Amino acid sequence: MRHDEVWRHIHAERSSLAAALSNLDEAQWQHDSLCTGWTVKDVAAHVISTPAIGWREIGAMSIRNLGRGYNQIIFREVKRLGQRPVEDILDDYETYARSTHHVPTTTSVEPLIDALVHHQDIARPLGIRHEMAPDAAAVAADRVRKLSFLMGSRQLVRSVRMVATDIDWVRGRGPTIEGPVQELLMLCSGRAADPALISGDGRELINAGQA
Repeated sequence: MRHDEVWRHIHAERSSLAAALSNLDEAQWQHDSLCTGWTVKDVAAHVISTPAIGWREIGAMSIRNLGRGYNQIIFREVKRLGQRPVEDILDDYETYARSTHHVPTTTSVEPLIDALVHHQDIARPLGIRHEMAPDAAAVAADRVRKLSFLMGSRQLVRSVRMVATDIDWVRGRGPTIEGPVQELLMLCSGRAADPALISGDGRELINAGQA
């Protein structure tokens, strides 16, 4: 996928998420997301924080979290961002939804992963249905497979053959898991897929592969 198309998908997904967030009540903002220990508000703040992170912000983050591991740093920073008022978070979507900045040392696909996967992290627990663009989900899934050691899904990614049923995308070797590419992206990201949408003899390896 061309660089400009990646950003087009990022901008569209951020705008769609902002529209959904603008309709939430206070209880929904405080609802648990799919990310353990993170509320909907935490995740929403995290998604739109990355366009504002440069080397200076990374330095400050490192100083605030001296001696802590990667996962601890991410957890603490997300919880810190989630303490901001809802109005400020929504204002950030207005300001940064169409930004093409990404965090130093990352690629432009990381903001795509954040927008696609975290939208689901927010929507699914609230019973909101949101479909990803399949071609964007495929690009994100390819990148997530390389980052599976950070996602808690490395064993699963190495153990199964994933076959998308809505786009020409086949990855891996082993027992097969078939389903829409957005559900395969969720699995690669260490999340649960919609069990009604996936099939194959590799399904039994899902829980073990994400442990």
